[in-house]
Amino acid sequence: MLKHIVMWKLKDDAEGADKLSNAREMKRRLDECANIVPGQLKFEVVLAQPGLEATYDVVLYSEFADKAALEAYIEHPTHKAVVPFIGAVREGRQCMDYEV
Repeated sequence: MLKHIVMWKLKDDAEGADKLSNAREMKRRLDECANIVPGQLKFEVVLAQPGLEATYDVVLYSEFADKAALEAYIEHPTHKAVVPFIGAVREGRQCMDYEV
């Protein structure tokens, strides 16, 4: 099984909206990527929560049965459609994939 974790720091303003609006829109779009390929076991998108420590604004935690399932997710048209928006609103990105 592979775990795929991605964290994004968003720009204060981008695409005509503020950070919170873009975070909510990003979550909405990413949530559409849940269960789009066989072998996608878990998919959770969360936003930084007031009152809790956070150095990033949006986090994706996902699990895949194997590398082929992760690659299918990355290449899926639904996922590819989200990428330009994220690229436009993000200031930074961190990612880690690891096998368990």
